[in-house]
Amino acid sequence: MSESNVEKVVIIGSGPAGWTAAIYAARANLAPLCVVGVPRSDPAPVLPGGQLMLTTEVENYPGFPDGIQGPEMMQKFREQAERFGTRISEADVVKCDFSKRPFKLELSEGAPVLAHSVILSTGATANWIGLKNELRLAMSGGGVSACAVCDGALPAYRNQPIAVVGGGDSAMEEASYLLKFASHVHMIIRRDSLRASKVMQARLLGNPKVTMHWFTVVADVLGEEKIEALLLEDVRTKERRNLPVKGLFLAIGHSPATKFLQGTNVELDEKGYVKLHNRDSRTNIEGVFAAGDIADAHYRQAITAAGMGCAAALDCERWLATQGVH
Repeated sequence: MSESNVEKVVIIGSGPAGWTAAIYAARANLAPLCVVGVPRSDPAPVLPGGQLMLTTEVENYPGFPDGIQGPEMMQKFREQAERFGTRISEADVVKCDFSKRPFKLELSEGAPVLAHSVILSTGATANWIGLKNELRLAMSGGGVSACAVCDGALPAYRNQPIAVVGGGDSAMEEASYLLKFASHVHMIIRRDSLRASKVMQARLLGNPKVTMHWFTVVADVLGEEKIEALLLEDVRTKERRNLPVKGLFLAIGHSPATKFLQGTNVELDEKGYVKLHNRDSRTNIEGVFAAGDIADAHYRQAITAAGMGCAAALDCERWLATQGVH
């Protein structure tokens, strides 16, 4: 097999982690190939560029004092990676063979790709209710979000009533953060109790700025350009009512994008996230690295993903050198 037919490094994914890994790998003369994915809906939109493609104003990423639109940021990341020689494949990786080297990656379009090393950075997607108006307003910046830390401090939510869907620790954390800005937080909970730990519950139960809506689900999100209210439904009686709010935050979990790893020996944790070893970016398979939300169920921020992408590229470069690949 000709060495020229084998990529030095293939980066799977095109969010902050993937593009940062590409920038570092390209500057190290590794001529990376970045497989960026293709748009799809299952049922929520999944776009090349990651969750920031569904984010309007990004105000917490250093270097942008006036904020920046999520899609614009991802375009700048891509342009910077391409400037240093990153090549782009507009396809999905549908199957991986990590049983021997070079690794083999089968794509949704085009011939399979062989690689000395691989960086996994396909991220994780927020779980959505799946309502048409919910997704429409999320994509247009109309007041629907799946990340309070990312969006909660925006002016549109300050001193306004907002709602949080979910009853676990993540929902409690989101609501606690939003209490710094919102006039009132409405918790929408399907059951008659919270799944969150007692410590997390104690932060909200009894707080005069928090209302618990038990046995309740969101049946629709109302508003044209901006969210104006929620249509709530009692799961027992099916009775419906409107709740005026200016923001809706979903806190019903995330799903790591690891389906394409089925059939491989890449170790995943109980929630499906890639396990990292030795406190760096290495997976259990030598030559396979991971970065960003695909391996991070805790922070899930653009800047932490970018940092992990940097680490993965550096680790990958050093590993390739030990293999005589330069």
